[in-house]
Amino acid sequence: MPTSILAGNWKMNTTVPDAVVLAVQLKDELDKVLGMEKVICPPFVSLMALSSMFDGTTIQLGAQNMHAEEKGAYTGEVSVQMLVGICKYVILGHSERRQLFGETNESVNLKMKAAISHAITPIICVGETYDDRKSGNAKDVVLNQLRDSISGIGVTEKIAIAYEPLWAIGTGVAATSKDAEDMMSDIRDMLTETYGVGFSNQVSLLYGGSVNSNNIGEYITQKNINGALVGGASLDASSFIDIARAVSRA
Repeated sequence: MPTSILAGNWKMNTTVPDAVVLAVQLKDELDKVLGMEKVICPPFVSLMALSSMFDGTTIQLGAQNMHAEEKGAYTGEVSVQMLVGICKYVILGHSERRQLFGETNESVNLKMKAAISHAITPIICVGETYDDRKSGNAKDVVLNQLRDSISGIGVTEKIAIAYEPLWAIGTGVAATSKDAEDMMSDIRDMLTETYGVGFSNQVSLLYGGSVNSNNIGEYITQKNINGALVGGASLDASSFIDIARAVSRA
């Protein structure tokens, strides 16, 4: 049975003092929301401060990215070893990383394997462009992206997958619950065909793309949607708490 996961991706927002203030606003009420994994993914510079704040709570931390190598001459990068003991999750292959920083399915695959080897659960992001959907190629694009990104994974290993159509990220135009569920069903079927039903049934599928407290109910009640990867709305404490409560109720 997949775990329900709600992850807040703060992206390149908040200074360390800002992050602490937001964490204070979230902490008590978010900690009370049970029956799901609640994951906050702040910028790297705030991970240690929030780790101390969330210690002893039910709130987990995730990183927004990482390098595939454990150490070396990679100026400006953060390795998986640096995240061990701080993060339970890491976001990999977000469309902004793919589009703006040239990340590929192959590089995401290497990072995935490094994260798993250190018991950090990767949240693998996939999604199509507006042109892909308009041309009827959305399914092929997403499934091919996913196949390559998780190639070589063992059937006992744990991952989560976030489906985020690029045209819905930060635009305020979310995919319909039917479109999201249709894609999630295709993803689940592909996982079953490739890796078996045991593996497929334990992978958490998250929807992302202009998720907010008003539309989360439409998504979380779908059969194959197990949670959400939330961007802008995760920077508002009351909104994110409302989203978490909705996921918990569902």
